[in-house]
Amino acid sequence: MFMIFFESTIQIIHFFEVAIMDTKNEILLLLTDKWCDWEAGYAIAVANSFSDYVVKTIAIDKKPKVSMGNLSVSVDYSIADYNDFSNVAIIILPGGLTWEENDYDEIAEFIRTIAQTNIPVAAICGATTFLCKHGFLDTVKHTGDSLELFQSQNGYNGQSLYVPAQVVVDGGFITANETAAAEFAYEIFKILKVDSDDEMAEWYDNFKNGAIR
Repeated sequence: MFMIFFESTIQIIHFFEVAIMDTKNEILLLLTDKWCDWEAGYAIAVANSFSDYVVKTIAIDKKPKVSMGNLSVSVDYSIADYNDFSNVAIIILPGGLTWEENDYDEIAEFIRTIAQTNIPVAAICGATTFLCKHGFLDTVKHTGDSLELFQSQNGYNGQSLYVPAQVVVDGGFITANETAAAEFAYEIFKILKVDSDDEMAEWYDNFKNGAIR
């Protein structure tokens, strides 16, 4: 009797260990100097507060990053020290004033590793420009602030796949223009399955069109 109970207990423990290992519940928010604090606001607030996901910040270094709204945000991880992607559900790149000013080669290499691990990459506004000039959007349908802006970037060869839309999801990438915070969040919610389809659709309708009409 004891051996049966013992073996059953071991099996249950193993089951939960596997379940925990298979759970990807960390959302990485990649911050740069002068990042756009509102563009990922919907996505991170809902996912962190009303689901099993937890938002963690990551950047080139551990220095606090100050947003366009003068919010100084601490950084949980530096890119150089982050090597275990097993718990990452998605990485979100908000826009900001420094994406066009810098090549951010170290961030590009990090995103390349993320994408090769089949982790979704969500970028909005200036972060899409960063993706385009590093070649990430050359083989997937995508959008951004404008095709003309993308064509002005050295290294961009994805013109035929550019879609003039609020948000585009394709090949593991979510891209959105600077006015699409609600659409951006909605597509992230659907990938992460933060709630039922009906609840997510209702959220999007309210925050896109307003509660009072």
